[in-house]
Amino acid sequence: MTRILAIETSCDETAAAVVEDGRKLLANVVSTQIELHRRFGGVFPEVASRQHVLAIQTVIGEALSAAGVDRVSDLDAIAVTQGPGLAGSLLVGVNTAKGLSFASGVPLLPINHLEGHIYSNWIDLGDRPGAQDDFPILVLIVSGGHTELILMRGHGTYELLGSTLDDAAGEAFDKVARLLNLGYPGGPSIQAAAERGEANRYPLPRPLMDAANHRFNFSFSGLKTAVLNLTRQLERVGIEPTAKQTAADIAASFQEAVVDVLVEKSAEAARIYAVRQVCICGGVSANATLRIAAEKRFGAMGIPLHIPPLFLCTDNAAMIAAAAFYRLKTDPEAAAGGLSMDVFANLPLTKKNG
Repeated sequence: MTRILAIETSCDETAAAVVEDGRKLLANVVSTQIELHRRFGGVFPEVASRQHVLAIQTVIGEALSAAGVDRVSDLDAIAVTQGPGLAGSLLVGVNTAKGLSFASGVPLLPINHLEGHIYSNWIDLGDRPGAQDDFPILVLIVSGGHTELILMRGHGTYELLGSTLDDAAGEAFDKVARLLNLGYPGGPSIQAAAERGEANRYPLPRPLMDAANHRFNFSFSGLKTAVLNLTRQLERVGIEPTAKQTAADIAASFQEAVVDVLVEKSAEAARIYAVRQVCICGGVSANATLRIAAEKRFGAMGIPLHIPPLFLCTDNAAMIAAAAFYRLKTDPEAAAGGLSMDVFANLPLTKKNG
């Protein structure tokens, strides 16, 4: 039995969790700052890091208590997000984790935030089992700053098939939501508006859908520009793009375009690499239209699909603990030198273990 405490402070959630053997969730505590940043229309880095300082000790204490852990020294490891993310926010989590590790003697593991998102799919939740160790597995990471297609041939081995050439899907959601005055964060506000909209009302492009030289890459900047041009065209003919129904129709059309690209490129990669499972993760994987479309597409292909429950799609520490367990499993020396780690605002998920 391996119990790992994990800390996640890469952006605007202060999170701590305890996970057993990489799958059993013993505790998961998240303190969100959404309301604090809503006034800025996005995350204000300095405010985020200060809020982490205020919340982190309480969050860790609640997680340990919920997991029934009396002393940090009773744990087998401590894991913390090293990057990518906001440098100031990352520093709060890493320095706190270093202090806990130094004081308790428990080994400390640095974890890539994207690797954490991947392993959110391995957490078992009662009647909702996680992904199985049945490789190769295709992973689609879709979050605020990342849109990547990754092939896993085993634990800790990642082959990047494609990524965004400009805006990530989550960034595009935020920017379009701002254009339509739908509020922050963009993902939930676009989805809510789209529920009352007509997805076929405004034809929008599907970027790089048929680009042979960018088969598994993504580009959402052009789609965002297409929405901007559409709003200007509507204004010229006297239609207010931010009016309730018009904004809903634009949101639905935009959401449909993004989902089409994500699902079809993933399906093509799954077919070519003959994968045995598909995992979708990251904040945008909470989108209901994406989840439904993916279930339909991969169901028709006969490929098992895993998408985490909503509370594991957004940033959390449970996924960091799960990733740490499998890191230790494949590399027993992974915690060596943990106290000397630094943070990296840009930290690509590189191929590991050969």
